[in-house]
Amino acid sequence: MDSTALRQLLGGRRLSPAQRRIARYLLEHPQEAAYLGTVDLAERVGVSQASVTRFAFALGFETFPEFRAAVRSLVLTPTTNGPAEELNEIQLLVETEIRNLRSLRDGLADLGPLREAAGALAASQPLPVLGLRVSAPLAHLFGYFAAKAHLDVRVLDCPGSLMEDGLLRAVDAGADWALAFALPRYPREMRDALTFARRVGLRTVLVTDQPINPLTEHADLVLTAPVSSHFAFDSHAASTVLCSALLHAMLAALPKERQASLDAFEAMAAQREVFVAD
Repeated sequence: MDSTALRQLLGGRRLSPAQRRIARYLLEHPQEAAYLGTVDLAERVGVSQASVTRFAFALGFETFPEFRAAVRSLVLTPTTNGPAEELNEIQLLVETEIRNLRSLRDGLADLGPLREAAGALAASQPLPVLGLRVSAPLAHLFGYFAAKAHLDVRVLDCPGSLMEDGLLRAVDAGADWALAFALPRYPREMRDALTFARRVGLRTVLVTDQPINPLTEHADLVLTAPVSSHFAFDSHAASTVLCSALLHAMLAALPKERQASLDAFEAMAAQREVFVAD
């Protein structure tokens, strides 16, 4: 069974609390859930039959049987095994990240959610970018490149009242969207920051690893890339690629004059000899 593909199927949508319970049940019991009707699934999750039907609609399917058929195709798809006997232990760990990248690639077949997020972030002036603990480097990576074309990018990596101060200043300056990176493990302070952002009128794009986790309900748009937990510490290769894809799409959504500023930067960098020549 391709569990990563199943997570992709359930991701990228804002779900109600009842719908999140259904999604969690599907992820935890895929073999069983793939053959349940709306009544049986509703009973096992503890929601109404109407909630199950609306769940299928929320994921873009016209009927629940159509959704169930999609789940079945994933559950019954055998996992492709590579030449494991030819790989050493570290190569096998890298192989898990390669599978994550393939999953990300397949999930981006529908560019709608990515472009919607990129357009919203490009239009927000200023653009606050949030990242705490292990997610802070990814927030800084995004902020570093985005600032080359976006007029006002503000990376916020200090939790608590300092992050709230930064969000308030961004709202006062005209921001209407924020971008947050939240990879496992999910800091309580990031949940508090997302809650505060919504309270002060900001909508948020959340880049995370799963479509259903403790933070997704606090975001308006969710983009996901799987994280490998097989190394001693989590590996974020797919998350970094998703960050680059979001930057690429945001640049395309910016006004032409802002895109041209990249060429101006390169010319100035060459004049100042910022980088060592090849």
